[in-house]
Parts: sequence; structure tokens; C-alpha cells
Amino acid sequence: MLSSWFVLQGTVVNAVAIVIGGLLGVLLGGRIPEKIKILVMQGIALSVLVIGIQMALQFQNPVIVIFALVIGGIVGEVIGIDDWLRRIGSWLEARAAQSGSGLARAFVFSTLVYGVGAMAVTGALESGLLGQHQTLYVKSVLDGFTAIAFAATMGPGVCLSALPVILYQGAIAMGAGWLQPFLGPLVINELTGVGGLLIVAIGLNMLELTQIKVANLLPAFIVVLLWTSLLLPLFT
Repeated sequence: MLSSWFVLQGTVVNAVAIVIGGLLGVLLGGRIPEKIKILVMQGIALSVLVIGIQMALQFQNPVIVIFALVIGGIVGEVIGIDDWLRRIGSWLEARAAQSGSGLARAFVFSTLVYGVGAMAVTGALESGLLGQHQTLYVKSVLDGFTAIAFAATMGPGVCLSALPVILYQGAIAMGAGWLQPFLGPLVINELTGVGGLLIVAIGLNMLELTQIKVANLLPAFIVVLLWTSLLLPLFT
């Protein structure tokens, strides 16, 4: 079983990047040109695509991955995971706006951006199940850079969002780390493949080439677990 510190390494780096980016944003103000922001975001998106492709190619049985994405996507769409996340985000943002506190609004807004997304979940699962943190490292760069922009306009409340990021992503990573010893190589490879495809979808969305509701595909992880752990042994 992976150590707790190792499992949380990517999440801790992510939180530190948010704090550093927030502090830089307070110091720099709005002096970063928009064209530089766009170029950096595009570079990060390309990195996300490469990481996703590398992970996706690790699956061994394409039928399992395809089945998981199709069934998981249908389940996610019926449940409306993406819609629920958007509603929660809108409700929290409205509550923060009503409080009249700029600190609260900055905290809630940045927490939603950093926590309510498929990249946070996929990256945390990758940390716990595989002991790999590439996705969260890329997310750290992305979150740190956006923290500069957010803090330049909304103030130091952005830095406070590092705490819920640690609690949220850390809980997912620790839960996945607890589950990891009970999973065989086949399960890990197929989970990696599904996670990689979701990361590819995130990269495409970041480049504004698609509008894939990645959150609705998250149940694919559960389908992989059920298929490889319960169904597949019955036919082998």
C-alpha cells in the first residue's frame, strides 16, 4: 500500500501552487498581458493532451474501456452529474455575492474553479490508485497561473481555496489509495486507460475544440471496477 504522504503529494503541490499564485497575483496586480495568459493556457492544454494520451495507451482490453465510457456516460448523463456541479457552483457563488464580502467571493469562486471539475477527481484517483501525480502537477501549473489572474482582480481570498482543495482531492486520493492493494494489474491498467481518455477530453475542452461534459463520464471508473472485478472473472 502506498504511503499517505506519497498519495497526497500531488494534492499538496497543487495547494502550494494556488497559494504562491495567489500571492503573486496580489503583488503583480493586473499587469500580465492577456495574450500571454492565452498562450500559457494553450501550452498547458497541450501538455494535458500528451499526458492523457500516454495514460490512455496503457489499457489492455479496449472493449472494457469502450464499454465503461458508454455505460458510465449514460449513467452520468441520466444522473446529471455535470448539471449538479454547475448548480452547486451557481448556488455557492450567489451566496458569496450576497454576503458582500470580497474575501468570501474570491474564496468561493476560486474553490469552484479548482475543485469542481473532472481534472481534480481524475488526478486524485491517479495519485491514489497508481501513485502517479502527472495530472495534478499539470493542474498545479494551471491553478497557480489562474490564481495569479484571480488574485489580481479579487484579492487574497483566492489563497484560502488551497484548504478545500487539500481536503477534497486528498480525501479522494486517500480513498483510492486504500482501495489500491485490492486491485490487480488488469484493473489498474483499464482504470488508467479510462482516466487518460478523460484527461484527453479535458485538454480538448481547454483548447475550446469540444464541449465534452467530462464530469458525466466519471461513472466509467465504477464500471471498470465492476467489470474487471466481478463480471470478467465469470467469463475467464
